[in-house]
Amino acid sequence: MASHKVIISCAVTGSIHTPSMSPHLPVTPAEIAESALGAAAAGAAIVHLHARNPVDGRPDQSPEAFEPFLRVIKQSSNVVVNLTTGGSPYMTVEERVRPAATWKPEVASLNMGSMNFGLFPMLKRYKSFKHDWEPQMLEGSHDLVFRNSFRDIRYALETLNGSAARYELECYDTSHLYNLHYFWTEGLVKAPLFIQTCFGLLGGIGSHPDDVMHMKRTADRLFGDNYRWSVLGAGRAQMQVAAMAASMGGNVRVGLEDSLWIGAGRLAQTNAEQVTQVRKIIEGLGLEIATPDEAREILQLKGGDKVAF
Repeated sequence: MASHKVIISCAVTGSIHTPSMSPHLPVTPAEIAESALGAAAAGAAIVHLHARNPVDGRPDQSPEAFEPFLRVIKQSSNVVVNLTTGGSPYMTVEERVRPAATWKPEVASLNMGSMNFGLFPMLKRYKSFKHDWEPQMLEGSHDLVFRNSFRDIRYALETLNGSAARYELECYDTSHLYNLHYFWTEGLVKAPLFIQTCFGLLGGIGSHPDDVMHMKRTADRLFGDNYRWSVLGAGRAQMQVAAMAASMGGNVRVGLEDSLWIGAGRLAQTNAEQVTQVRKIIEGLGLEIATPDEAREILQLKGGDKVAF
């Protein structure tokens, strides 16, 4: 019966939004741990984690930055921990993979292709910043290609496969599904594939219902019954895309990495608030959410006792 339940993932802080954009964005290890545990208590089976410099909030992909909150989360919850290998699009793949290689989580995210990564539209919405790096990072995305070459993806897989991690396979466009199909036929990733189709980021596919259907149809054709589908919608598209996917048998991802908002003009005060909202949508459709152990069963994860934290 677990296979019919909806997995809620929560991406707690990410690297796209900056501290000046919301006072509620978790930055310190204590804030990240507290927010992740709150999301788990609200119904998230998986928490997707980035680390930040606790002083100025910039992305920090050193394994040491993850340790304080990983241990707190592990000691306090049964939630599945998913570590980013995306880090920041300004980092090399070697930098990005180090935390997952060190801590050997049950799940690691993995971007399945290169893409333009346009964050600069946010400069129109935010005029004052607490830290110099924030507007510089946004401005720099005018000329930013988030590199995930075939070599980069192969490096990540060959580095992490020995830990028995499974992957949140992030696909921002149709070509990324075809890239994943190549690595699957090469035997470098194993079914069931956990495919996270990502909508609404400038440089990737849009968030129109036709875009969601196109990605689902393509994944169905390429992978058949060998994958588990999940979606994330960026910004205002977050809940609409989640509702559409849940009604079609998919899983969902929410969290302050993907959207700072809980409604029009209203900042989400916690990640748990977004988890609670999407849970209401799912249960309103007559569906049930998966527990962490049910998510482990659905995705065939190695178990929380086999991580390195």
